[in-house]
Amino acid sequence: MPTYDYRCDANGRVVEVSHRMSETLATWGELCARAGIEAGDTPPGAPVHRLATGGNIVTSNSLGSGQAPAPACGTGGCCANGLCGLG
Repeated sequence: MPTYDYRCDANGRVVEVSHRMSETLATWGELCARAGIEAGDTPPGAPVHRLATGGNIVTSNSLGSGQAPAPACGTGGCCANGLCGLG
């Protein structure tokens, strides 16, 4: 499952949680329940917003054995790891 960062405007905290891409958490109470943390003094109904993050990038260095490496750059070696702009 992908991970997402959510920010609560009421308390300024950013919390990372995993959930399906089709899901969205809307309140501090939902976020705390998913993350397994206590809500503390923040009202459970306080709104939270998913932050735009770069996400997880899989590179050829993180491949398991038997998997093909990432293709080389189309221009013939413009970057050291073969993933132009992703290194």
